[in-house]
Amino acid sequence: MPQLDTSTWFIVIISMFLTLFIIFQLKTLAHQFPINPQPSHFKQTKQNTPWEKKWTKIYLPLSQRLA
Repeated sequence: MPQLDTSTWFIVIISMFLTLFIIFQLKTLAHQFPINPQPSHFKQTKQNTPWEKKWTKIYLPLSQRLA
């Protein structure tokens, strides 16, 4: 059975990473990002939930039983 020649693997892997890096850089350069985005202020509305006005029972964990 012939021996697998792995002497070129390092160059192939490094060139693959370099190519992927260049491709992703070119893809991100194609996007137009806003120069100075301004924060938009949204009015927060309070939602009425039925459990806010009711008393809710809080149960103790089973390990803390009252005597």
